[in-house]
Amino acid sequence: MTDLRETLAADLLAAAFQPVKASVQSGLIPGAALGIALKRGGEAMACAGFAVKQPTPELLDLDTVFDLASLTKVVLTTPAILALVDQGAISLDDTLGSLIPGIPAGADHGRLTVAQCLGHQTFLPWHEPLYKLGLDRDALRRYVLERDWPHGASVYSDINFILLGFVIEAVTGRPLGEWPLPPGLHADPPRERTAATELDTWRQRLLRGEVHDENAFALGPPAGHAGLFGTLPATLRFAAGLLAGTSLSPQGLAAVRQPVSATRTLGFERRHDGWAGGDLASPGTIGHTGFTGTGLWVDFEREVAWVLLTNRVHPSRDRRSDIMQLRREVGDRICEAVGVGQ
Repeated sequence: MTDLRETLAADLLAAAFQPVKASVQSGLIPGAALGIALKRGGEAMACAGFAVKQPTPELLDLDTVFDLASLTKVVLTTPAILALVDQGAISLDDTLGSLIPGIPAGADHGRLTVAQCLGHQTFLPWHEPLYKLGLDRDALRRYVLERDWPHGASVYSDINFILLGFVIEAVTGRPLGEWPLPPGLHADPPRERTAATELDTWRQRLLRGEVHDENAFALGPPAGHAGLFGTLPATLRFAAGLLAGTSLSPQGLAAVRQPVSATRTLGFERRHDGWAGGDLASPGTIGHTGFTGTGLWVDFEREVAWVLLTNRVHPSRDRRSDIMQLRREVGDRICEAVGVGQ
């Protein structure tokens, strides 16, 4: 059976890797790595292209470390929060004001709960260019905690997860970067093995081995919303562990599978029309993407998980990459080929 599962995984990879390879060959993205894992055993991985194209080209391999960007939210911050819930250190209904010292009494964001932040069911904005304030890290943290945040409709929000990162630090008494990570995941990656991202106009240098997200750089890194790095094998192990029930406790897994809106669960995006996981994913599929060109998805009905990591922002975010189209095509090819209940 194991051999059959490995063969099936290899067949799925062969079908799904074709558009990835074509994207690299056309120059739309510099480099990419794709991995597929099945619930009862069997996985396959492949990569193509460059970890660095400028100034000196370097090929990537399966040991290349990628800036996971917003995958930080689901690979680091969400599991850490749910682990603290499992330990009884916090509850999902606790308010931010009860957990984080420094939020002014009566502040509206202090009344937001952990669950609301995890599910992006708050009034906070999707993004704020905090790094442009020019504050040191302690002052910037105080600004986030003390600001009178404007109210808006519930949207996917980096601010939600920045605050959840503060929760983890306040409850544990340790910086988020000291949270224990499995092999292959890094808060401070080895530069020589890391795929380059952008020639950053703010920092005036090519980013390699330092977080691409400006706010995460200014606040940490890592911050609750971005700053984690990882290889394809390590990220795929996490996604496969969601299938197998090993990446989270039973209670935690139930939480991230339970819908909280038409498009969200706690931490994750859930399958909906037009999402990055493709149109053919099962209704209960969850996933997440990252701005640098990363993504992971878990289809529980089909019993398959897949991870696509790219450095599509290298050497600039202001270039055509067609990353959304690529993600959707990869997902659809996998879901079409795997069948149901494998």
